[in-house]
Amino acid sequence: MSAAVIPFTAQHTKAVVLLSGGMDSATTLAIAREAGFQCYTLAFDYGQRHRAELNAAARISKQLSALEHKVVKIDLAAIGGSALTDRAIGVPQQAGAGIPVTYVPARNTVFLALALAWAEVLHAFDIFIGVNAVDYSGYPDCRPQFIEAFAKLANVATKAGVEGARFTLHTPLIHLSKAEIIKEGARLGVDFSLTVSCYTADAQGRACGKCDACRLRAAGFKAAAIADPTRYQ
Repeated sequence: MSAAVIPFTAQHTKAVVLLSGGMDSATTLAIAREAGFQCYTLAFDYGQRHRAELNAAARISKQLSALEHKVVKIDLAAIGGSALTDRAIGVPQQAGAGIPVTYVPARNTVFLALALAWAEVLHAFDIFIGVNAVDYSGYPDCRPQFIEAFAKLANVATKAGVEGARFTLHTPLIHLSKAEIIKEGARLGVDFSLTVSCYTADAQGRACGKCDACRLRAAGFKAAAIADPTRYQ
């Protein structure tokens, strides 16, 4: 497992990069690209509240020259249990204690499992995910312990792994603040105006400015002293 920002050594040429459409995953893609990987981006239509982030992911993948962008449809809304997949649960507009209701049960476990499957098909032994354990909402599947456990799983749960290949799970943002992520993305030429972070963005991708994701994003741009290109409703 790698948790550094840079450098990475592209011992293999291909990498699968999870791309949500937000600024963290966009910066992660830019880091993988700078490291010399041929990037294949993966987004998920999982029953989230809006499709604006999927449109953003497609734009970012194109802007940062990914070789292929794939959208996989899964129905986490059928399970519910999260404000992001169940419209009967409101998205909070004030920060609270504990893990928030915007946590989607097992989401990163499911996403990484599908990324691992595509990586094995592609013979790509590097997977990048933009999880962050500093300026984040307290989600358990964004923590180093989860990443370490999944990295071990990847190498015993796949044909490639048991036959001698080694999958590496890269988390270049995991120990960075939101401001540091923004500065790194800006250095790498990420167009943050293409990204969508808001939990309740409208069809045009305009942000509410009130949810936890919006608050973290705005605070990050302010701390980084970089102009915030977010469009608000």
